[in-house]
Amino acid sequence: MNNQKIVRRPEVLKLLQLSRSSLYKKIENGLWPAPISLGARAKAWISTENEKVLSAMIAGQSQEEIRELVKRLTKDRQQFKGVAI
Repeated sequence: MNNQKIVRRPEVLKLLQLSRSSLYKKIENGLWPAPISLGARAKAWISTENEKVLSAMIAGQSQEEIRELVKRLTKDRQQFKGVAI
């Protein structure tokens, strides 16, 4: 893993300067990666995914390009399935 770290919701909201409902609307629309589960009630985001999507937004990529990026990032998580670190 390349310097990935877990980022909780308050940090993501601060990064995006969005409300909680706006963050979840972005996730629902495929414009931001969904969080990963840390346990029964705890969720968090992967820092490198956040950085990649934010960079795409800054670069002016279209919403469709960002959706494709989010899909690819989510699919890439499967490489870690069943891997104990």
